[in-house]
Amino acid sequence: MSTRLVEVAPARLDGWLARFAENNPDGPQRVVGVSRFDHDPLAVLLVRRGGYAVGVATAGDLTARKVGTRHVQSRTAAGGWSQQRFARRRANQADALVGAVTEHAVRLLAGSRAQGLVVGGDRALVVAVLEDERLASLVDLPRRELFDLPDPRADVLRTAVERGRAVRVTIDE
Repeated sequence: MSTRLVEVAPARLDGWLARFAENNPDGPQRVVGVSRFDHDPLAVLLVRRGGYAVGVATAGDLTARKVGTRHVQSRTAAGGWSQQRFARRRANQADALVGAVTEHAVRLLAGSRAQGLVVGGDRALVVAVLEDERLASLVDLPRRELFDLPDPRADVLRTAVERGRAVRVTIDE
């Protein structure tokens, strides 16, 4: 038996569950879990090599946001000294990205009174940003992880808010 996870907007959950029950009266599918993430406001932190998005959402609306890009060189096929030089350059560029995102996160999120945190992008970069002591209030918040999101842009930030607020329904098939 396999399970499937479906994300449903909170406002649509009752109707979705009613339609699901109507369409599956005797199985073969059944709902085995419903997980809400009813925290408001939400802090959102998305970081990938090359882009970032930081925002605060209240009642599903972005009330503050900063989206931007920072170049981080990708891997190269070169060997020897060139490979080491490019690896150092990538590390320096990633450090600069983390520094910039951290400053935006401190400015937007530290005083936001967020009750939940939505993170996405590159796990290591997200962890590096959250290591800053000025963001300590965010670390222990209830967290929803969306590491399958594409490069952070304004529309991806809005998608992260929607998915962060979504109710996760687990279905046995």
